Amino acid sequence: MIKLYGMTGSGNCWKPAVLMTMLGIEFQWIEIDSVGGETRQPAFLAMNPNGRVPLLQLADGRYLAESNAMLCYLAEGTPLLPPPGYPRAKVLEWLFFEQYSHEPYVATVRFWIHYLHQREHWRDKIAEARAKGEAALAVMETALSRAPYLAGASFSVADIALYAYTHVADQGDYDLSPYPALRKWLESCRQQPGFFSMR
Repeated sequence: MIKLYGMTGSGNCWKPAVLMTMLGIEFQWIEIDSVGGETRQPAFLAMNPNGRVPLLQLADGRYLAESNAMLCYLAEGTPLLPPPGYPRAKVLEWLFFEQYSHEPYVATVRFWIHYLHQREHWRDKIAEARAKGEAALAVMETALSRAPYLAGASFSVADIALYAYTHVADQGDYDLSPYPALRKWLESCRQQPGFFSMR
């Protein structure tokens, strides 16, 4: 059986979990205390030298790290990942956007505030990051005002990737009320068969 090493509350760990649930793929969740340093222990580093979760262990024993790589691997051959060509490239475009322009600001600010409780102590750093996070949310709002899903007319792994930290953005003091198309998209994601939110 596939094993997913992850930490509850992590959007990156939630991504492959929700995808496998949607696709009916059985897996075993193995809780890892990343904040407590469990990913830096020799036993975990032997599996993933990068020392991070999520980590997917396939049924044949091979390992796969990086949440968006997992999404592409698991969704291959399903409607959630288009075949090679422009539609797939658009999905990949959003996966790269999520890791480069969204997660470093929306997810990181959430982590600083919700988990580390540094709202006041890191006020300036948080304000700087939140400005970039708001810019990312604005990009999503523009795209979602033109199409129901990020990569176009159909729900895809791009939506899973961006839903992960967007739907808990309020835990980083982000206000989603100025983004009506984005809020409509969040609800549409929640209506997908087999889908579940992180909270």
